[in-house]
Amino acid sequence: MDRGQQAGSGLMLFLAPGLLIYTIFLVAPVVQASFYSMFSWNGFDVPTEFLGIDNYAAVLADPLFWRAFGHNLILIAFMFVTVMPLAFGLAVLIADRIRFAIAFRLVFFLPFILAEITAGLIWRFLLDGNYGLVAGILPETFVLADPQLALYAVATVMVWKSFGFHLVLFIAGLQQIDRSLYEAADIDGATNWQKTMRITLPLLGPTVALSGFFIVINSLQAFDIVMAMTSGGPARATSTMVHYLYADALSGFRVGFGSAIGVVIFFITLAFALAYQRITRKLDQIHG
Repeated sequence: MDRGQQAGSGLMLFLAPGLLIYTIFLVAPVVQASFYSMFSWNGFDVPTEFLGIDNYAAVLADPLFWRAFGHNLILIAFMFVTVMPLAFGLAVLIADRIRFAIAFRLVFFLPFILAEITAGLIWRFLLDGNYGLVAGILPETFVLADPQLALYAVATVMVWKSFGFHLVLFIAGLQQIDRSLYEAADIDGATNWQKTMRITLPLLGPTVALSGFFIVINSLQAFDIVMAMTSGGPARATSTMVHYLYADALSGFRVGFGSAIGVVIFFITLAFALAYQRITRKLDQIHG
């Protein structure tokens, strides 16, 4: 056996545990869900009533699903216009080593450590119009009971919860930029705005892309905070795709139908991820 074959065998030996875990916890569940999605099944016994693609047709024809999908899109847009600019701006301030920078990082990262259910319950109490924080400022103001405001309240909590993670991403990206570039720009008389637009943002391209990727994926999979704060209400005003799966399928033991919803969500998420990756690559080529 030559060195190339030995290296290949060693590589496969190291890859085998990872591939096994990947197959068991990702590939196998997707294949299993795809199989069950073609049956009318309550989750017990062996599925026997074959429906073909009827479950998928029912999902795609249900206006409640598309309404939930629209809510996911709103969450994505809200997160993009809030989390990324705020995290970038604060990261720039902290990267300049202002006083108490480490304390700032800790304070903003703490919410990310909380479980989403815990964060949702905390804010459900704070936003309660009877005895929460809002009640002390605007008595009898029920934000989570207002169909026009509830989704944005949930989105705001998601921003609060994930902000620290994105802040750390941007700080890490800023620390990788060569400081001599800024020194050269200072010698040339560049303003702070010019340094930000010509040096910081172009070199932070991969970090911005990664932050956006996490925003898209987390927004499409939003569930825990929704359940803790509103349970999808009022009147489905905060229902997301995963909540739709829970409320319209699993809670009624419609496991076959729920499996179809899960597969649809999987492919929607995959399509968004691939499209986002393609867009960011094209932007890199343009700016490169």
